[in-house]
Amino acid sequence: MEKLKMETKDLIRENIEKLAEMFPDVITETRDEKGNLIKAVDFELLKQELSGRVVEGDGERYQLTWPGKKEAMLLTNLPTNRTLRPAKEESMDWEKTGNIYIEGDNLEALIILQESYLNKIKLIYIDPPYNTGKDFIYKDNFKQSREEYLTGSGQVDGDGNRLFQNTESNGRFHSDWLSMIYPRLKLARNLLREDGVIFISIDDNEVHNLRKICDEVFGERNIVGQITVQSNPRGSQASKYMADVHEYLLIYSKNINSFTIIGHIKDKNILSEYSYTYKDGRKFRLLGLRQRGGAWRREHRPNMYFPIYVNPQTGKVSLEKNNEFTVEVLPKRPSGEESRWTWSKKKVLENRELLVGRKVNREGLEDFWDVFRIDFLEDEDGKMKTSKVKTMWIDKEINYQNGRTEIKELFDGLDIFDFPKPTYLVKKILSTLEDSGLILDFFAGSATTAHAVMQLNAEDGGNRKYIMVQLPEPCPKDSEAYRTGLKNISEIGKERIRRAAKKIKEETGTDIDYGFRVFKVDSSNMKDVYYRPDELLQQNLFRMIDNIKEDRTAEDLLIQVMLEWGLELSLPMEKKNIFNKEVHFVAGNSLAACFDEGVSEELVREIAREKPLRAVFRDSSFAGDAARINVEELFKMLSPTTEIKVI
Repeated sequence: MEKLKMETKDLIRENIEKLAEMFPDVITETRDEKGNLIKAVDFELLKQELSGRVVEGDGERYQLTWPGKKEAMLLTNLPTNRTLRPAKEESMDWEKTGNIYIEGDNLEALIILQESYLNKIKLIYIDPPYNTGKDFIYKDNFKQSREEYLTGSGQVDGDGNRLFQNTESNGRFHSDWLSMIYPRLKLARNLLREDGVIFISIDDNEVHNLRKICDEVFGERNIVGQITVQSNPRGSQASKYMADVHEYLLIYSKNINSFTIIGHIKDKNILSEYSYTYKDGRKFRLLGLRQRGGAWRREHRPNMYFPIYVNPQTGKVSLEKNNEFTVEVLPKRPSGEESRWTWSKKKVLENRELLVGRKVNREGLEDFWDVFRIDFLEDEDGKMKTSKVKTMWIDKEINYQNGRTEIKELFDGLDIFDFPKPTYLVKKILSTLEDSGLILDFFAGSATTAHAVMQLNAEDGGNRKYIMVQLPEPCPKDSEAYRTGLKNISEIGKERIRRAAKKIKEETGTDIDYGFRVFKVDSSNMKDVYYRPDELLQQNLFRMIDNIKEDRTAEDLLIQVMLEWGLELSLPMEKKNIFNKEVHFVAGNSLAACFDEGVSEELVREIAREKPLRAVFRDSSFAGDAARINVEELFKMLSPTTEIKVI
């Protein structure tokens, strides 16, 4: 039986193996820090393999770089044996919910989630630190041990989390922010579905750098757009030179060829334009077929300059002139300048029942005819069509002051969180896509995204699920949050979800998923001897007989096993007592796990009869090699497709 590694994948090793398959000649050997021979890449040879000319050293090229970029890139590939520990006592409706709240460093959380949520997230929304000179940002260094780093830096919060205030006097002001955001975006991209998308809130401090980073991480061709959001209509008087009234939403897809955006429901002013009724009862409006905007001249699209003939009695159109279709209409502006149609001849021919010719009033012109196309309000199934998402959002509900008002109302008038985003903004983002799928926010803050997901599900009957990640950054001791017993930002977020769920349920009466499972980033459940048995000293031998930490439960072990095997954290979990031993089942027979000592043959037989896809036991559960071999033989006989491993 193989041992589970109980750590995330070593992506560097995996990438080297992939390169070895494609370019075996670029693989060489080197020695690691222990002197062992390991595979490595000859990068000069690799550059030559990927170039159509002789490569003679590095030359100047277009790229974004900064001090620390290589270290930031390394962070995305390093494995970690850290894990998530369940906190059922802080959760709501643990058994049924599909929502997840993770407390801890979001870089570590993103690394931990790589197996279980690879290519599974539909939409990511984040509101990261803007690097205003007053933000606390994450300072990552996985090369040092946690103890070494904390001792050396002194820049930590009350729980030992890596934070520091990035002031403008810092010589690496932009570099440190870039090194913080870069690995998180690279890991986030891995989690997105092929049709997935990320929305990022940002302001003028780093929007220029963020766009360059996203071009690199997601690919320049995958940009969806950049939206200007009117966040403060009155203008910020704290701005140095001009009163800022806006921020931005930067939007990138995982794959622009797979991505679709639904758009927004048309506003009231546009709805009033649909004043005509079609023969099937649908409302419609008339839109000019002649190109009105950019590239309107005939020379821009000469093939789209042609006559359309109108029946003056019925308004029907044709591409051929005859006794019925007598009025010739060319795409000309009222000034007489030659323009073009928005449809080709082929499209006109195929859809001419959706075109109508009309005489229109033009000052100084008599008998001026034009051609219009029918634009329906609903599709053939009766579903209302949407408008393209605009690049400027000025809805009064987006005013960021509304975010502060919302959270104050939830917390009985207490001002417990600075600068929360309004739920309206996040709902507007969510409504650009279909009403299901996983939503991730790894800068969760006060959990506005979770609130918005529940609110929108209650309004449109959607089935969106969320994953929130938030560092337990301590609240100032003189803050209203701290005085009410909420000691850190994570506690604020979890309490907000509870209160918002109660309010939504009372106001709407809808039966949606209001629960969430809480997990906390922590060290591995396994002692160091599990990962480095060769470093075990003789004097520690008896102390290390059990390779699992004494304070860890079976549920702790189960979650770490699920993460390594790539199982989602929201899957149903069931605990059964079989022959006085505790056996855990995940998603029916997806995984069976028993971490008790003294596993008997009859217990193994009973588990094997369930035909689980995967089974895991403690290595110490078996009396010896003979017992372990017997377990494998029993599974071969009763459930040959089961994958069996031990910890």
